[in-house]
Formats: sequence, structure tokens, C-alpha cells
Amino acid sequence: MASTDTTLKATGKNDDLAGLEAGLDALDAVQTHRTPVREVLVKKVLPPLLAVSLVLVVWQVLVATKVTEETKLPPLSAVWDSLSHMWVQGTLLEVVWTSVSRGLLGFLLALAIGTPLGLLVARVKFVRAAIGPILQGLQSLPSVAWVPPAVLWFGLNDAMMYTVILLGAVPSIANGLVSGIDQIPPLYLRAGRTLGATGLRGARHIVMPAALPGYLAGLKQGWAFSWRSLMAAEIIASSPDLGLGLGQLLENGRNNIDLPGVFLAIILILVVGIAIDLLIFSPVERWVLRSRGLLVKS
Repeated sequence: MASTDTTLKATGKNDDLAGLEAGLDALDAVQTHRTPVREVLVKKVLPPLLAVSLVLVVWQVLVATKVTEETKLPPLSAVWDSLSHMWVQGTLLEVVWTSVSRGLLGFLLALAIGTPLGLLVARVKFVRAAIGPILQGLQSLPSVAWVPPAVLWFGLNDAMMYTVILLGAVPSIANGLVSGIDQIPPLYLRAGRTLGATGLRGARHIVMPAALPGYLAGLKQGWAFSWRSLMAAEIIASSPDLGLGLGQLLENGRNNIDLPGVFLAIILILVVGIAIDLLIFSPVERWVLRSRGLLVKS
């Protein structure tokens, strides 16, 4: 009789363990089926297209009903004519590439400087006490404020452009990494030190992966600051020696009282900023979320 009870208890425990394992397996089982194209179009592509269409319709209605004068809001057809004219002349892609290449190169330079600086500030108390407040202050300083001194330092050349970009983007990248490191659970760092991951090895294998979400947020903000800094520099310090970028295109439209050209430049600046975010930062962000089990694979 006693052996029968023991057998029943053992069987019950095995059933409980099997149920627990089945529950854990159900939790771990993430749907990996690919989202249908139609669903992607409806949920991700259609909403922004509808929003853009609504803006364009409102724009055209305001012009057609003469609610606003054409000297204040140009017709869509005039903006399209400006775009077509630049395309026929072969200058459209050249203008866009001039600014995009500067912005990306400046951002990469800021990345190379801001990452080790952020690590240093986050991990060395004396450096944080000395430099931390300065980085916070620089991040809140408008990038346009650096254009006049950069022109005086370097003149009207690419060095001036990259200086303005660096002074605008480096603090954001460094502060983003510092914020990400501050949010790492202390247990991770202690476990890494116990396993021998100290110094550069600890930074590579423990600190940087754990701080990646905050670091990525800093990178996105750093790109935004890079792009805005570049546009400010191109608008203020326009020169034939610098080539024609989007900022110069905007300033030329103002000087020539060409309102369609001004709106075209604004639209191009906006499109480039959105495209960089969608093509570079959004995929990286999805990868980070998936690697941490925070996003269902599709």
C-alpha cells in the first residue's frame, strides 16, 4: 500500500513537472510566421500615405480657395515644377547627395568620438564629475551657435561643416551611452567581473551589449542633431566653394524670393531625415528588440 502511494506521488510530481515544462515551452514559443504582405501594407504603409495625402489635400484646398495667398503658400504644381526643373537639369541628386554624404560622414566621426567618450564618462567618476555637466550643457546648446566660431576658425570649407556637426552630435551620442550604462543592473557588472570580463573586455562583452537600448536612442538623437547642425551650417555659411547642398538650396530660394524652391528644399530635407531613420535606425532598433525577446519575429 505504501509503495502504491509513493508511486502515485511520483507520478503526480512527474505530471506537474511535465505541465510546468509545457507551460514554459508555450511561453517560449514565439510565432515566427512571416506577416502577409497585405497586412504589412495596411498597418505600416497605408497610414503614413493617408497622412501625407491628407496634408497635400489640405494644402491644395487652401490654395484653390484662396484662403492664403500664393506668395505665402505656393501651389503644389509650382513645387512640382521646381522639382522637375532640377531633375531635368541633373542637379537634384547632386544636391541631395552633397548634404547626405556630409551628414553621414559627420555622424560617423561623431560616433567614433562620442562612443569612447561616453564609456569614459560613465565608468570613471572623476571624468563624469568634470565632463558630465559640460556634455549636458553642450547638448542643450543650439547647433547654430557653433556656426560663427567655426567659420572664424576654419573659414568656408568642409572642416567648418564637420566641426559644427561634431559639436552638435557628440554630446548626444555620449550622453545616450552614459544613460544606457547607468540603467544596467549591477548584477550584470558583478557577474562579468567574476567571469574575468574587466577593462576593454568587460566593455565589449558586458557593458556595451547591456547598454545597447539607451545607446541606440543616443545614436538616433545624434543623427537628428547631425542633420540639423549640417542644415544650419549650410544655410548660414553658403559659398560656391562648398557646393550646393539642401541648406544652400533653401537659402538660395529665400534670396531669390522663390517660395516654391523654398518649400521644395524643406520637403527634401524632411524626406532625407525620414528615409535615414527608416532605412538605418528602424531596422537596427527592431533587431535589438528581437534579440531581447521584446518583439515578435515576422
